[in-house]
Amino acid sequence: MSVTEIRVVSFGYLHGAPPADATLTLDLRRHFRDPHVDPALRHQTAADLPVRVAVMATPGIRELITSAALLVDAFDAGPSEAPLTVAVGCAGGRHRAAAVAMALARRLAKTGTPVHLTHRDLDKPVANR
Repeated sequence: MSVTEIRVVSFGYLHGAPPADATLTLDLRRHFRDPHVDPALRHQTAADLPVRVAVMATPGIRELITSAALLVDAFDAGPSEAPLTVAVGCAGGRHRAAAVAMALARRLAKTGTPVHLTHRDLDKPVANR
């Protein structure tokens, strides 16, 4: 095994650039429906079950998580031992990115490699657009 640890970081582009040390960055802004547009979900976060349910029901999200896990496996097969950071971003970092990061971290943890999940912007105020 060449990946010594995996960091999964969720973030919002409206709060700043992706983490500089990201090996892989998943940008969810343009291709996946934003729960922010639903007034009932706008002020909730991925810490709330209704947001996670809405994100996971979005067409393509489960396939994206599977594909991201396969990408991590590909890096793990490489000859160099190094930590790996997967950054998952959306507009505000409170809905899509955080929910996908949670699901991805859970899936990757099953490999036995230590996985550290961080939500950079989950607790920041709702971003005005």
